[in-house]
Amino acid sequence: MVQTKIASATRRPCELCPLRGRSAFRDFAPEELAFVSSFKQAELTVEAGGALIVEGEQHPQLYTALGGWGFRYKILEDGRRQILNYILPGDLIGLQGNLMSEMLHSVEALTRMTLCIFERERLTALFRNHPSLAYDLTWIASREESMLDEHLLSIGRRTALERAAYLLAFLDHRAHMTGIFTADVPHVLPLTQQHVADTLGLSLVHTNKTLKRLSEIGLLRWLDRGCEVLDRGRLLDIAGWQPAPEGLRPFI
Repeated sequence: MVQTKIASATRRPCELCPLRGRSAFRDFAPEELAFVSSFKQAELTVEAGGALIVEGEQHPQLYTALGGWGFRYKILEDGRRQILNYILPGDLIGLQGNLMSEMLHSVEALTRMTLCIFERERLTALFRNHPSLAYDLTWIASREESMLDEHLLSIGRRTALERAAYLLAFLDHRAHMTGIFTADVPHVLPLTQQHVADTLGLSLVHTNKTLKRLSEIGLLRWLDRGCEVLDRGRLLDIAGWQPAPEGLRPFI
């Protein structure tokens, strides 16, 4: 059974969705908004550390992240964890459950998260009656695939320093693009060094030494509550990576 730390789960119309109107996301057409509003069951709040999805379980729901951070991961039998990707506002969670008999990864809240809950069984109606929303789902899945391609390249071919620079630049870029970093919010990536180690496939000691090198040359500052990127441009140079240009992104 999923042990999710729930603060609240209440129905609220999509017109009040905090992602609508943000410059990074496209608006719904009126008929799309009406369908998504009926598609939506409720909103869910999950506290930091709460399990949203557990690998090996059949999961009956889909979610869209409205606020906060989460991450997808897998664990080996001996307890070693690999973080696959991070979840930010606008990301869809649980689509894999429509294609597989059970979930093949777990999802945990990194900070307090707010999510939309959707009726999985009505996904067929979305594809049948709203091709523009169906295309949005394809776009979201394709974008996730391209991010995982880049993560695999990083783990397979980049040095430890390049991996760390890439990860922090990537997350800082995504936080700015989704609007989670605003003028009145501290621009801090809510990671521990263990999260970084589990993402990069490095030991905690090696990760600590690598992050210390980046800190010593003035590219980041490690705080009790996470990491603050001070010079994303130089991190990008070290990683040898540039974000692909994007237009307005969809969300469901």
